[in-house]
Order: sequence, then structure tokens, then C-alpha cells
Amino acid sequence: MPQITRITTDLNGVIGREKGKQSMSMNFKMVIACILVGSACSGCFTRWVMSEQEVKTHYASRPVKPTFFTIKNDSVELFCATTGNDTLPPLLLIHGAPGGWFSNINLVDDPDLQARYHIISVSRPGYHKSKFKNRLRPLTSIELQSVAIHEALRVNRSFKKGVVFGTSYGAPIAAQMAIQYPKDFYHMVLIAGALDPENEKFWWFHRYLRSLFVRISMPRFINAATDEKFAHVKELQLLLPKWSSLKIPATVVQGTKDEIVPSINFEFAKNQLKNKDAEFISISGAGHMIRRSHPHVIKDLLIRLAR
Repeated sequence: MPQITRITTDLNGVIGREKGKQSMSMNFKMVIACILVGSACSGCFTRWVMSEQEVKTHYASRPVKPTFFTIKNDSVELFCATTGNDTLPPLLLIHGAPGGWFSNINLVDDPDLQARYHIISVSRPGYHKSKFKNRLRPLTSIELQSVAIHEALRVNRSFKKGVVFGTSYGAPIAAQMAIQYPKDFYHMVLIAGALDPENEKFWWFHRYLRSLFVRISMPRFINAATDEKFAHVKELQLLLPKWSSLKIPATVVQGTKDEIVPSINFEFAKNQLKNKDAEFISISGAGHMIRRSHPHVIKDLLIRLAR
């Protein structure tokens, strides 16, 4: 009997070691898969990033080129691009994750919007050239991002209220700004906004993107987006009790086929704004990149809101 016990113990040990090897092998394969996926994604994400040369090429033959500013204080260096007369009401554009001021380049370049607004498109702290406390790491706090991005209004000289416009992960920041600074804005626009803390969408590879081995192989903008991703639920929970304090009108736009930010976020917005002056626009068949797939909808909306 004792001998059998020893054999059983030895077999359990062998089985345990084999399982451990299989688990390590599986994790290693998953990490390698994530690196490959991330490398592929970095190519896909080029539509969210532009190099300096690409910006120069884009504006080489355009009659209107942005004026670039870096706004600095003790905590933040905020890079932004502006078009339109700075005595017009501001249109403050806040991108998602990843991205930069160029994420809204079609709006920055639009002559009809330039005639109606002083367009200010920011790079959020941690993206492109913007920093928080002299670091290029992302600023995951929605409230602190609101405070930092509010500095962009310093380049506007109209002394008029404007429109705050946020897309995807920029949408809850726009909401925080509208709540926090109601004297500076007369309307809030949220496009494909990731708003609902109960329905933050994760993919299988997300947890692997946090490992050091994977992070060192990823572009900085992907690591920044990953850091925001894992802080986002908590940040949306902090925003949750503030929605009732919104004082200005709002417009929420969502595509019915959005695979990145599910349309349940649209229903969340309806619920939070049900007793507010709010308009809800659902675009049948549209995905996440509404600004690009349905630019006329966004442009017509902003022209309608112009004062």
C-alpha cells in the first residue's frame, strides 16, 4: 500500500509538471500571438496616427494650414492644432484612444466649419506630443484630463461659449468638461462614446498587452491606449453620479453596427440624459468611425449648432 501511495504521488507530480509545462507553453504561445496581433494592429492603427512628414504632405497643397500651439503650465504640455478665426466661438475636439489632434483632421480642414468656429483639436496627455508632469505616459483620470484639456481654450479670444466634441474614449472626457465647465460651453456632442462602466468591451488579447515582454514590443500609442483601457471602468464609475449635474444641451450619435463601442452605450446615454435637453441620433449600419463613414452627418450637425 505505501508503495502504491508513492507511485500515485509520483504520478501526480509528473502530471502536475506536465500541466505546468503545457500552461507555460500556452502562455508563451499566447504572448507571441499577442505580439503578432499587436504588430498587425500597429499597422491597422496607422489610420489613428500621423507622422510629421505625413502632416506636411497632407497640407502641402492646402490653402488653409493649422496653427499649432503647445500650452504649458506646471503640470501639462498640451499640443493642439487650430483653424478658423480665434474670435469665433470655440469648437473643442477631443479624440479617442489611440489618436491625436489629427484624429479629427477632416473637421479641422473643413472650410464651412472654419467659417463658423475657432476649431481647436487637441492631443490628449500621453498621446502625440502632449505630456502630463513632463511624462509621455497616458493620463488615465477623466477628471484630470478635463482640467488639462480645458487649458486649450486659452488660445481662443472670443470670450464666447463653444461646443465640446468628444469621440469614443474622448466622449466621457467631453461629458466631464461639459459638467465641470458649463460657463464655457453651450452644447456637448458625443460620438460613438464609451460611456457605460458596466459594458466596457475587452478582447481576448487585452490582458497580455499589459505584460512587460509585450509592452516593449508595442508602439507607445498602443501602450497608452492599453493603460487607459484598464483604468476606464473605474473612471466611468467615478463619472456616473455626475451626469445628473449636466446643465447644457447634448447630442449623442451612435452607429448600430459599432463593434468597438457597443450600441448599449447609446442606451446608457439615453438613460443618463432622459430628463435633459438631449438629442439622440442612431445611424443604421454605421460602425465606430462615424466621422469617416458619415462625415456629412457630423458636419451638418455642427453647422446646425453653430451660433
